[in-house]
This record gives sequence, structure tokens and C-alpha cells, in this order.
Amino acid sequence: MSLINVSNLTFAHDGSYDNIFENVSFQLDTDWKLGFTGRNGRGKTTFMNLLLGKLEYSGHISANVSFEYFPFQVKHPDYLTTDVVEEIVPDYQQWELMRELSLLKVTDDVLYRPFETLSNGEQTKVLLAALFLKENSFLLIDEPTNHLDMAARKLVSQYLNGKSGFILVSHDRAFLDNCVDHILSINRTNIEIQKGNFSDWWLNKERQDNYELAENHKLKKDIKRLSDAAKRTNDWSHEVEKSKYGNGPVDRGYIGHKAAKMMKRSKSIEQRQQSAIDEKSKLLKNIEASDSLKITQLAYHKPQLVELEHVSIYYGDREVCSDISFTIEQGERIALSGQNGSGKSSLIKLICGEKLSFTGTFRKGSNLKISYVSQDTSHLQGNLTDYAREQGIDESLFKAILRKLDFSRVQFEKDISAFSGGQKKKVLIAKSLCEQAHLHIWDEPLNFIDVISRMQIEELLLEHSPTILFVEHDRAFCENIATKIVEL
Repeated sequence: MSLINVSNLTFAHDGSYDNIFENVSFQLDTDWKLGFTGRNGRGKTTFMNLLLGKLEYSGHISANVSFEYFPFQVKHPDYLTTDVVEEIVPDYQQWELMRELSLLKVTDDVLYRPFETLSNGEQTKVLLAALFLKENSFLLIDEPTNHLDMAARKLVSQYLNGKSGFILVSHDRAFLDNCVDHILSINRTNIEIQKGNFSDWWLNKERQDNYELAENHKLKKDIKRLSDAAKRTNDWSHEVEKSKYGNGPVDRGYIGHKAAKMMKRSKSIEQRQQSAIDEKSKLLKNIEASDSLKITQLAYHKPQLVELEHVSIYYGDREVCSDISFTIEQGERIALSGQNGSGKSSLIKLICGEKLSFTGTFRKGSNLKISYVSQDTSHLQGNLTDYAREQGIDESLFKAILRKLDFSRVQFEKDISAFSGGQKKKVLIAKSLCEQAHLHIWDEPLNFIDVISRMQIEELLLEHSPTILFVEHDRAFCENIATKIVEL
């Protein structure tokens, strides 16, 4: 066991006036399985880059271990996988690698195929196996689940549960719960560490939030009471002071003394009121803004929007999925499930109107309007105002949704290409929520998106019950949302 000590860490990106971290201090144990959580753009990847020594900062970070980052940048993807592993761990033992791959249910033959021919899931598993061969290393694992289907996520979480000495960034609640024993969270105003898995941390956070809200409610009432009392006393003192004049012979000295005494009492109440306001300002420091979202769908003139009967899709001679039959009825929330490569994205493309070669019967309602969120965010660039105009959506509504998804106003001035992966996904979701459609189709919408935003989107779909077809590998999300599951 050794410690990673962080003391008085302060960092801001070049040209920015806002510190991402300011005088932050904490300790990490290198034997921990550490889940790393926080809303998009809070600095999780930045903190990893600070540990790796890639960025200049003030303060101190000391550790007796080396840091290794996942995903490792593969310089020669055309090399055989065994040679790629050798680039990462030059002195690895073959039997050790085979042991790790066996735990991850990866067959030996992948080592003798070019790395670039492996599926995304296979690449993820090979790189994890290679990095865990490094001795005296603390692994920084950055969102490994984004290219894993549900079965692979479960397998990788079981693998990580048998390991220790890593920081894991993931927004998949079930995944985190299965393989971490501590949580490092970047909150609105601080960084904190708690023992336990994600569910333990979330329960504690809800308790703390509820306590802060209750205290806030009490203080608001106290401030109103004091404010009303101060106003009454102040009014009385002025009335008493006025009575010194214009009412015949009076004891002005006595009346002036009485007025001064009441004024002093008024000032004392004002000071107590200000003290209560100061106290209130310390509360609500880490309650995340998670205002409810809305979605308004167009009503369609028929209950059934889409029907597929025994559909098989082909790319040339290759069959990507076969004998698929299901319908999409108004009000259904359908999860399209299956392993990577089973044809989920191809089915979505067919429904969205892309010309694909298929057999079987496919019917789609006439003039059916579809709002689509793709997996890919690489095309996003320019500012949000221009993007809203290009997409034909209401700019004010678009930005209001992004604000609810934890975008700061400063973010509105940046180029979208500079956004984090999660922020780019939020742009696509906000656009979809602005569009007038009969059917929403979302292809892996939650990749890179933080947990709190996932919960907001869950609440949106449960409250408004839109007709939606979605692909998502977050097990908790699917269990909470889907009214029907189509398994490929």
C-alpha cells in the first residue's frame, strides 16, 4: 500500500479565468478500486492528465507509483495484436497475458490478428489485460464501457472487481456498483472521497441534499420573520420620532430616547437577518441543478407507426441481421438490445429512411416525422447559435435545455468541437428534444453522459411517455425505461 497525496492543487486551462480546481487537497490509497464521478465538464479527464504530468499546475501531487492511462493510444493498429501488447508491456510473460484474456473471455486467436480487425469490445478487453500486466502502476481507466454491449459490461466489471489499484471513470451505475469500493466525486464546490460503491455514495448524497434543503427552508422562514420584524420596528421608531413634533408640549428627550432604542433594536434584528443570510449562503453548495426536462411529440393519426415482418438486412452478400419482426406503437419505449455487430444500428438506419438492401416486409407510416440521435458526435463544430439555426430549432429553447443539463453560460461561447464527449452528446439530445416529431430514435444516447443527467433523461421519458426506440447498454437505464425489449 502507498498513498497518492494531492495538496493545494489549483489548475485552470490557458486563457481561462475560471479555475477547474482551487486549493484542492486529499489522499488516495493505491490499493483502492476507485470510482470517479462528476457532471460532464467538471474536470475528471483533466485530473487524470494532471496525474500523468501532461498539464502544468500549482500545488503538489506526490506518489510512489507510475500512472498508466486507458485507453492506450495504439500507434500501429495494423500490427498483430500480440505486437501491440508488446508495445504497451515490452517484457510481458505470455502465460500472464493468456490468464488475463481468459478472465475476460477473449480467445487466443485474437493475438494473431491485426489489432484494427478486432471489434471495439475485443480491443477494450485486450488493452485492459495488457495494462494490468504492468507492475507498480496505478491505472487511470477512462470510460471503458462506451464500446461495450451489456454482456461485455457485466464481464469487464467482474474482471475489475478482482483487481485493485485504479481510478475508473464511468457513468454506468450498475457497472460502478459491481467493481468499486470507494467513490471520488467532483461536486459543485469541492472534491470528496467516500467508502463504498456508487449506490452507497448516491444514498449519502441524497441524505445530505435533503438535510441542506430542510435547513435552507428553515433559514428562509427565519429570514422572512426577521425581515418582517425589522421593518415593523423600523416603522415604529420613525412614528415615535415624528411624535416629538406638532402635538403640543411633550417630553422630547424621552420620546427621542425611546425612538433611538427602537432603532437600535431594528439594527440588531437586521444584523441577525444578515447573519442568517450568510448562513444560508453556505448551504446548497453541492446540490446539483437537475431541473426537469420536457418533450412534446406530435400526435400521429394511427396507433401503429412502424412494422417489420421477417426483415433481414444485407451489406452486399453479408447478412447483418435476420428474421426481425416487431412493431412500434404510439407510447411505447422500445429498447433494441443485442451484442455489438448484431445489426441494431442497421435497423435504425432502415427505419430512419436510409436506403439499405433488405428482405421481408417493412412498413412505415406516411409523413412520419422522426427525430434521430446518432452515436457519432465527430461532425459537431461551430457555435451553438449557428448550430440551432442550421438545425431549424428554437435557439432559446435549445439553450434552456442545455442549461438544465448543467451547461454554464461560458460554455455557450465556445466552439462545440472543444466540448467534452458528454457535452457533445447533450447537444444532440437537446436538439432532439427541440424537434417536432412523432417518433424519437436514439442510438446509444448516454455514451459519456454523466449519471445525474442520465437520471434527468430517465425522469423525462417516464413522465412524458414519448414514443421512442433506443439502443442503450446502461442496464439500469433500460430496466427503468423500456416498456418493450427487442432482442437481436
